[in-house]
Amino acid sequence: MSRNRRTTSLRDSETRLTESDKIECTGSWDAIEWTQIDQPVVSRPVPHGLSDFLYEAEEVIAEGYGVLVNTDEAGTLFVTNFRLLFLSEGSRDIIALGTIPLATIEKFSKIVIKQLSGPRQYDKTPTRRLLQVIGKDMRIIVFAFRPRSKQRRAVFEALLRCARPTRLWDLYAFSSGPSRFSNASPRVRLVNEYLRLLGMKSHISSAKMIEDGSFTLSNDWWRISDVNATYDMSATYPFSLLLPKSIRDEDVLQACKFRARCRLPAISWCDARTGAVLARSSQPLVGLMMNMRSNADENLVGALCTQLPDGKRGRRKLYIADARPRKNALANGAMGGGSESSSNYFQSEIVFFGIDNIHAMRESLVRLRDYLDTHGTKSSDGMSSFLRHGGWTWGGGNLSSMSASVSTLGDSGWLNHIQNVLAGSAWIAARVAIESASVLVHCSDGWDRTTQLVALASLLLDPYYRTIKGFQALVEKDWLAFGHPFADRAGMPSLSGSDVELPRQSSSSNFPSSPMRQTPGSFPSQPLMASQTHTSNNYSPIFLQWVDCVSQLLRMYPFAFEFSSAYLVDFLDCTLSCRFGNFLCNSEKEREQYGVSDACGCLWMYLDDKRASGGSSHVHYNLFYDPSKHEGPLLPPAAALAPTLWPQFHLRWSCPSEAQAGEVEAQCRNMMDKISELQKAKDAAERKARETIATMEAVKAEIRSEKQVSSSAMNLARKISRENNIIKRAIQSLGCRIHVSGNDDCTINIESNLPDRITSTCETGGSLDLYDEKMDVPISVTLTHDNGDNDDVPGNPILRVCENLCPQRTVDGGCKWPDAGCAQLESQFVGLRANYDAFDRLSIYDSYFQPE
Repeated sequence: MSRNRRTTSLRDSETRLTESDKIECTGSWDAIEWTQIDQPVVSRPVPHGLSDFLYEAEEVIAEGYGVLVNTDEAGTLFVTNFRLLFLSEGSRDIIALGTIPLATIEKFSKIVIKQLSGPRQYDKTPTRRLLQVIGKDMRIIVFAFRPRSKQRRAVFEALLRCARPTRLWDLYAFSSGPSRFSNASPRVRLVNEYLRLLGMKSHISSAKMIEDGSFTLSNDWWRISDVNATYDMSATYPFSLLLPKSIRDEDVLQACKFRARCRLPAISWCDARTGAVLARSSQPLVGLMMNMRSNADENLVGALCTQLPDGKRGRRKLYIADARPRKNALANGAMGGGSESSSNYFQSEIVFFGIDNIHAMRESLVRLRDYLDTHGTKSSDGMSSFLRHGGWTWGGGNLSSMSASVSTLGDSGWLNHIQNVLAGSAWIAARVAIESASVLVHCSDGWDRTTQLVALASLLLDPYYRTIKGFQALVEKDWLAFGHPFADRAGMPSLSGSDVELPRQSSSSNFPSSPMRQTPGSFPSQPLMASQTHTSNNYSPIFLQWVDCVSQLLRMYPFAFEFSSAYLVDFLDCTLSCRFGNFLCNSEKEREQYGVSDACGCLWMYLDDKRASGGSSHVHYNLFYDPSKHEGPLLPPAAALAPTLWPQFHLRWSCPSEAQAGEVEAQCRNMMDKISELQKAKDAAERKARETIATMEAVKAEIRSEKQVSSSAMNLARKISRENNIIKRAIQSLGCRIHVSGNDDCTINIESNLPDRITSTCETGGSLDLYDEKMDVPISVTLTHDNGDNDDVPGNPILRVCENLCPQRTVDGGCKWPDAGCAQLESQFVGLRANYDAFDRLSIYDSYFQPE
């Protein structure tokens, strides 16, 4: 079958739907019993060539051959216990757009489209079987399958079993285990952050301190309390709290009863220099008439207003920032909640920020995602969109063009929500930094909008939180320790009380879905079978929205942050994928109670490992970071709080070309890469030069050693030569003439005219002392009588001299020349280097040297 028929592209003009097109829709998710699909997941053998792409402990559950409609690319779709993976048929590589972690999938559905081949052939109309997957990371992807191949059913049923597990333990994070990304105790890191805020950096917490409770230190104003060490006071608060030093634990236990979910006012950030604090809590339980009061709560809040610094008289002012709209706060009074009255709290002022609730944020992101998918270059309907036709494009991060694009976003409202959170955080930071006032922030439960405002204001106030290490401390303190319900907001299983097994819920959506858009003139499609979606009202992209706000600050202050936008994208992807255990469950208590930190890998260790592989030029580092430019708080003016789309996250799937980093940043990063390569080449050249120098030094040392050996040899040779000359002169003084031939043969001719002194000395025997005037060396020659039996001519003095000077004399004084024929015949000493072994074999009775 040809590729054109196999891909069944929705862009083919002949396959577009008409007004008479029909949709086959025979079932719904609500009609399925959970017991029918709650079956054990059985892994399949890994297909050939896929193992290189799988993570540790990742197993294939199902597969099906299909087409990614967004890019019109054919390949194989695999469902594993961690993700939906699309492998291209052409490149045999993973297609990023078609590969999405199962936990990142918001919902999925099956769609069947019937198309008319002719006006009278309705019963024979071909069908197009599609699988639509909508992700929490702003993508909508569609896969097409061949009719009657049952491949789509296999993929869909695998998604039903794996995408929404009923138990926490079924998540991939527990299957993979901690591996090499083990997570050290988060509680130790929390106490260390408290110690830093108290100005006690010399103290370092440890697991032993946590166990024995010796971490309860304090400064002049604040103290670390273990009042919630067993989580009995508040199940959603951390085990240790930063509280006013003047408030006892007994008063704290009394004050918590006046706050929703016992989330009493606790210090999130404090200025150790001025004493100003940033505190957080939940709403007070003032009741419908707003007349309920608590002395313990009022005393605790009043203790936040310490004395002004620098000798100023009086106590600092307290602002109570309610993140909700005023009408919502009043409406909560009907359920026992509400807001404070400034008359009941010392020197306080109540401010309402008007930030909408989690439901509004969820619906806003859905509308934004649909709009971007409609106008993206890789739309899920497979049609040429507005941008594909050469229309106006996104601004790629430029403020002017992005402002124009924002005006076309319709009624999504996402950027308006971002602006409200930014404005509220900037107002809080300004009150603390400029007025040295204390601020108490809360919403309803104190774990969504409160966390957004407090964490963002801390980021503006403290330069430490704008580093990579500080950003981790901020997230772990305000988001994880203070109980943001990540499991509920992400739609993942959590631990509720002692019941670990969670009931399945109906998936009828409480907010508008984003069905596939059709081309003009097409019949509006409906899902054949909707998958499980986040039906509970708890699902909401609150944490995603906060990271979006951080990216806006990074755009406004490019020199103030050590991390880059790419770091935020990778960090958010890891959070949404639930690959690691850091962001599982709803509270610190749940994670500690079931040992999530020990059983799962650590996201922070994973990101650290990625940065270590790339060095200082890694994409996670901000090239423009200069801490000296922003050593104090960041206080953005109201005019600067004009948010734009976050291209690296919002547009990376729908418009990838615009999602790349800005032109200047891209050029700088390319230059940094080139500089890094040149630096590596320089280091290699310097290393080679050092090796060459070391080799040269070794050679020089060897040359010096050889020179010394040569000098010693020359000295020895000169000494031997001098001795030889002395011996030669001594022999010549005896009347012998010495001749050395070219082949080193030595010949000595004995003369008969010896000096009388020598003759007489030889006759009588004794010692002869000579003196060489030329060499200025005294020579002593000793002549002795030889009475040996073999001496035929005993009176010959020349023979005596020969015998004493002959080098062939034996140890016992004998001569190796038989019968001393060499001296008797006045022959020459021939062949000093001859082969004497041949002569040694001659018998003494051989007549070889007998006289004639």
